[in-house]
Parts: sequence; structure tokens; C-alpha cells
Amino acid sequence: MRTNKLGKTSLRISEIGFGGWGIGGNAYGNSYGETDDDVSKAALRQALELGITLFDTADVYGQGHSEALLGEALAEWSGPPPTVVTKAGINFYRQDGTLEPDWTPLALAHAVEQSRARLRRETLDVFLLMNPPVEDLERFRVWETLDALKRAGKIAHAGVSVADPADGVWLLQNRLPVEVIEVGYSLFYQGATAELLPLARRHKVGILAREPLANGFLTDKYAADTEFTEGDIRAALPREYVAAMVETAAKLRFLSQEGQRTPTQAALRFVLDDPAVACVVAGAKTPSQVQENVGAIHTAPISEAERARIAGVF
Repeated sequence: MRTNKLGKTSLRISEIGFGGWGIGGNAYGNSYGETDDDVSKAALRQALELGITLFDTADVYGQGHSEALLGEALAEWSGPPPTVVTKAGINFYRQDGTLEPDWTPLALAHAVEQSRARLRRETLDVFLLMNPPVEDLERFRVWETLDALKRAGKIAHAGVSVADPADGVWLLQNRLPVEVIEVGYSLFYQGATAELLPLARRHKVGILAREPLANGFLTDKYAADTEFTEGDIRAALPREYVAAMVETAAKLRFLSQEGQRTPTQAALRFVLDDPAVACVVAGAKTPSQVQENVGAIHTAPISEAERARIAGVF
């Protein structure tokens, strides 16, 4: 699999990454439905065997479960160690069980220690702040905390997973010390292309594209009346929103070609074609999903004619 340099870091990563949100399971909600840990570990092994070298997770995914499964799988892997990206900033350690954003030095240091233990790593390759309000970063002295964690050898590289591309633009325009930015980017959500991606290329900041399948709606596997199970984040979506997503995905079926591209692969190919993206982080819970995701690299780039039709859909 082709690899790309991650911004100014020394890391080279596979162009397709493994997104670990789903394997966190739905014990605490905020996930993608039920999982089987044995199947999840088989999916992780499949990813390693197919050459994926970027694994993306977060401490809040299953409240540590995604990280723990990944740590177990990597401990059993005899090949070259991959790059692991994890995220923190949502405090789920409170005794009352509530989730609360926490960017204080103590909370971030604690999160890093817990992630290191679950992932079984001395140093976290890439540590990202998870969707912080950018105005909070200066107030809580976050940059000083991240620098101290680097000097202590706890993290190697730091950055931000942004909720809105405009937040990433703000970080870069203010020349804050971010080495990696993770942002949502898909056929449905192309806002990052306007300012963030060109600016990131100029500043040589690595871009990880998350949610390229738009919460699964670009896989063409759901209908307007699909009932999502408890613990699946999509269960809370308004029915009108689900219907609109399904309807729009149907209009993009021309991108899938029998025997050449599945809808999933077409969606991934669209993001893969952007030279500003170092890695497309595609979620998977099963080995077959991993295989389909990786298959996108062997499909033809999206043509100019197809891009014109995409623009017409939106």
C-alpha cells in the first residue's frame, strides 16, 4: 500500500487507515451498535496483514475499550509496529458517569497515562485533542501541557481533531503548534477543501480525513426507514435527516461500477484523490469491511466527468 508523509513529522503512514470508533462497542452508547470482540480483533489483524499502518482511536470510544482491543492486537503482532493515533479531552472518569470536556493539564496528563496503559505503548505516536472549542486551548494552557508531555517522552506528536474546518483554519492562521489536524471529509462534507486543506499544505501540517463514509450512509446499505439499535449514534438522528442522507447517497450510485467500485470504495476514492490528505481513516468492525476499504486503493480515480456530476447532486 502506498504511504504518505504525515506533515512535518517523521512518520510515513498508509493512505488508508483503520478507524477504531466502531470496535469500542455500545456498552456506553455513542458508538455504532453491537460488536463482537473476537471479530473486532480479527478485523485489526486483517488490517495489519493488508498493510494498514495507521490506526486511529480515542479514549472515549467504549470508554477505553477500543484502545484496549487495539493494544491487545498490536501486542500479538510480530510485524513492524504501526502508527497509532489516539484522542482525548472528554472526561469519562467521573464517579457519576457523566461525560464532560476537560482540557486542564491534570486531565490531559491523566488521559495520556491511561491511553499509554491500554495501548501498551511507552510513547503515543500522535495525540490529538478531541474537538475542543479553540478558545479554550489558551485558557487552559493546553500547548504548555502538550509540550511537557513531549519532553517527558509520553507523546511524540500532537494535534487537534476539529469539529469544524474553520477551527483548523483558526489554529493555522494563529500559528499554533499543531503537527496534525484530523477533520471530517467525505462526499457529503467537503467544507475542509475550501480553506483548511490548502492552508495545511502550505504549513506542512498532516491531514487525517475522518468519517469518509459519513457515518456509514455512503455505503448504500441503509434505507430511510432503517431502525438503528440502542447504543448506535444514528438512532438519535431525526428521521428527516436519515431520509435526506439516504436519498442523496442514492443519487451518487453512478460512482459505483459493477466489478470495479462498490459505493464504499467510491466514497473512499473521492477522499483518497485529494493530495492534501495523508490518510483516509475508514471505520471498520469486521475483516470483510477492512478488505472492502483497502480495495478502494485499487479503483480508478474519480474522473472529471464524475466530479461534474457530483457537483450537480449538491
